Amino acid sequence: MNRCRATPTPFWFPFQRSAVTQLGALALCVASFSVEAQGMVRTFPARAERAVLQITQPPELLLNDQPGRLSPGARIRGTNNLVVMSALLIGQKVEVNLVREPAGEVHEVWILTDAEAALKLP
Repeated sequence: MNRCRATPTPFWFPFQRSAVTQLGALALCVASFSVEAQGMVRTFPARAERAVLQITQPPELLLNDQPGRLSPGARIRGTNNLVVMSALLIGQKVEVNLVREPAGEVHEVWILTDAEAALKLP
């Protein structure tokens, strides 16, 4: 009884799958950047508000120069729709759409592109 394989597996076989996976991930990244380059406008919830946001000391913030607070688990999405950490925005004033939770804390934030900022909220 022979327990050895008749044909040896090439040494590069384990890397072949990861290379295909990496190429797929790269294709998704390129596709997401090309969507942004086309000037696509994201859709926002009906209850979204427009404001100028400035993070002072996370989770503390200023909305239109009024003090506010980020909720636990708040998400800030950049212009490319990826999550941005609040510490990266300290001191910057950015135009955003946001959704508050029932307690009044800011829960979801979208940093607007120029095309999105030009549109009026309903």
